[in-house]
Amino acid sequence: MIEDRYGFRHTSETDGAVAAFAQTTFAVAAHRPGAAPALAEALAHDPDLVAARALEGFACLILARAELLAPARAALAATGAALVAKAGGTPEEQALADALALALEGRFRPAAARLEAALDARPGMLLPFKIAQSLRFMAGDLPGMLAGTEAALPGFSDERPGHGFAHGARAFALEEAGRLDEAEAQGRRAVAAEPADAWGFHAVAHVMETQGRVCDGIGWIEAARPAWCACNNFAFHMAWHLALFHMERAEYETVLALYDTEIAPCPSEDVRDAANAVSLLWRLRQEGVDVGARWDALAEIARRRRRDATLTFAALHGILALAAANDRAGLDEALAALEARAAQACEQAEVLRAVGLDLARALTRPEPLSATRLAGLLARLPMIGGSHAQRDVFVRTLALQAADETARARVLAVRGRVKRPDRFAARLSPSETAADILRPSRLARAAGRP
Repeated sequence: MIEDRYGFRHTSETDGAVAAFAQTTFAVAAHRPGAAPALAEALAHDPDLVAARALEGFACLILARAELLAPARAALAATGAALVAKAGGTPEEQALADALALALEGRFRPAAARLEAALDARPGMLLPFKIAQSLRFMAGDLPGMLAGTEAALPGFSDERPGHGFAHGARAFALEEAGRLDEAEAQGRRAVAAEPADAWGFHAVAHVMETQGRVCDGIGWIEAARPAWCACNNFAFHMAWHLALFHMERAEYETVLALYDTEIAPCPSEDVRDAANAVSLLWRLRQEGVDVGARWDALAEIARRRRRDATLTFAALHGILALAAANDRAGLDEALAALEARAAQACEQAEVLRAVGLDLARALTRPEPLSATRLAGLLARLPMIGGSHAQRDVFVRTLALQAADETARARVLAVRGRVKRPDRFAARLSPSETAADILRPSRLARAAGRP
């Protein structure tokens, strides 16, 4: 048995495999593109390295695409075979295997809990901590993310390698909980300890966006470029945050330039990339900005994935792309896929029954929404996962579909609890109706065009 640099014990006698897996763990925590080659190197040294086989499965599941379920199942089988070869493995290897099996059943929260139980037994393991946080984030489980990071953080002393990454994850949970001063302090501590912690930089950017600190946000993200430009596609997401700050200053040419060069430089079916691109163009659409043919590639991807209801959050962004393309047939198929998914027995089916289907119907068949219906949608919206900043695209859309001033005021009041009033909120004054705001002449003025 060998313990790697980040506290995980492997049933292996191959130093090269364990060293390569430690590099994999760093790349995962830092959102660096080196994770896949480091993982391949670890398996080349030891094909039965349990953690490596399990991580292959988690990598597929976190991408949330239907075609990756089969390789995730294959990874689970390989993990089981590796455990047999290693006489049952270490407790943490067993925990990874158990969590992967639960996640494959669509039970992300119990999977995260299994990893957190392993962390309780053996504190300070970076990989289980990071995977658990990712699972809870995707599951829309803010209370679990907050409690999990709080419970685990004492195990990451300042002497332990990777402790900066743990502080970055804790900072994000605090920000989403509205504890903004704590979040910023924790995030700054994270990046001071670990300059490669893009998630810590990201958490502080969230705080600044929430507080409406536009100049601070632009300066912070630009200064952090050496960290996030070294990332995998997480760099696209950091550029997305930068674009949101520029949008608040109505700097639309800058926003579109960022879109073309740093947010969506090429078409991508990764659900995270699609969410960045779709939500930004949808916001620009609401601002009345002409984005040219940029919707075309996104709509084509959404058409290909219209029957993929693996993750509600991703499917809803696909619906926005189809709506922007006015693809009624595609919207009907996407909604039918969500309805079929809602009949299953898994966490995402519960999300769909609670809020996802109602929200999808509101997006696919726009109609005035009453204050009562809006209140229900907004109360359950966090269940779809993502951050406040990411879900804001849906909140804005609901505000524009409010049936009357009372309903719109309800949306803005809820939005104001998690975000300082911005230009969008200022536009929705009680004297304006959604129809007024959406008039072409009104939108042209909002975009700064004659």
